[in-house]
Amino acid sequence: MSSQIPPPPAPAQYPLYIRFTGFILIAMAAYLVFDQQKWWSNREDYSFGYIVPFFVGYVLYERWPKIRGFLLERNWAGETVSPVGTREAPLTLILMGLAWVGALGGLGLFALGGFLQAISSNPLLPGGQALAYGFAATALSLAFLAAGWISTPKGQTIPARYRFLFTGLFVFPALIWILSLPMLDFAETKVSLFLLNKVTVIVFNVFDILGIPLEREGNTLILEKGRVGVEDACSGIRSLTACLFAGSFLAAVFLNRWWKKILLVVCAMLFAFIMNIFRSLFLTGWASMYGSDAIAGKVHDITGYAVLGFTCIGLLLLLPLFNFSLKLEDMPEGEEESPADEEQQGIEKK
Repeated sequence: MSSQIPPPPAPAQYPLYIRFTGFILIAMAAYLVFDQQKWWSNREDYSFGYIVPFFVGYVLYERWPKIRGFLLERNWAGETVSPVGTREAPLTLILMGLAWVGALGGLGLFALGGFLQAISSNPLLPGGQALAYGFAATALSLAFLAAGWISTPKGQTIPARYRFLFTGLFVFPALIWILSLPMLDFAETKVSLFLLNKVTVIVFNVFDILGIPLEREGNTLILEKGRVGVEDACSGIRSLTACLFAGSFLAAVFLNRWWKKILLVVCAMLFAFIMNIFRSLFLTGWASMYGSDAIAGKVHDITGYAVLGFTCIGLLLLLPLFNFSLKLEDMPEGEEESPADEEQQGIEKK
């Protein structure tokens, strides 16, 4: 008896409300790309945004068997999801109500962002942020609700646990658009000033310990051969967002536990900060030897790209450690001896 793999279901096999929800989200994502590409073109530090749609598509493609199996077969990781009675799930009903509020609120925020962009001749950052946050709220809320739209007996619903698991499949595709857009000016200024101060203090102290003469005036280091200003580009805020994007994508694709995903994103931030300190030390040392004009142009840009490159390498090296699990069955043969082997050895000794 031969078993055949069933063909993938046609779109018509999905309920009408699920197809309509998918169409709405795809249309919103398309408008997001249209809006954000203006920033990707004008801000070099956000040019990585051009690959965001492709990475989102890849993540959804990779997770589509889980999405399809849950929506059509009520199957999660090989387990058939058992619905519960609505009277037995008051928490689920409350969460469903909150999800409806989140979906409607997200649609309203998205509409507000689109209105702000429509009435302005130039792209407005608050409008773009409203679009990104509105899309995230709408997508995650609708995913939570859609998890209960699969076939269930009358008067029953899908438990909240499986709804959250299903919603988790859409966290990266929904939230990554926030990272691919510049922060609001006041937030970017605060973060930049904080990083500038930390980087300047560390560089000054390191050079002071090494006995290299220099003075500090605010965020400017005075060397024998000129002055080196630690500007916004050297604060690390430009590489921080790109490194966060890289860490988020690697976590979404290669890690299966939420604590691992969050920890890898935190490591991406730490790596970006640490690598930027090494970059500032190198540039300051280069200026000390060859003058402050020597660090402009290619040297400055190449070291900036190196921060992102070394951060990605560090994250890739962490992945095997995050996915490592020690199992007895993976130990080499002869590592452990069974009781029968010990008994046989005793007989041979006698």
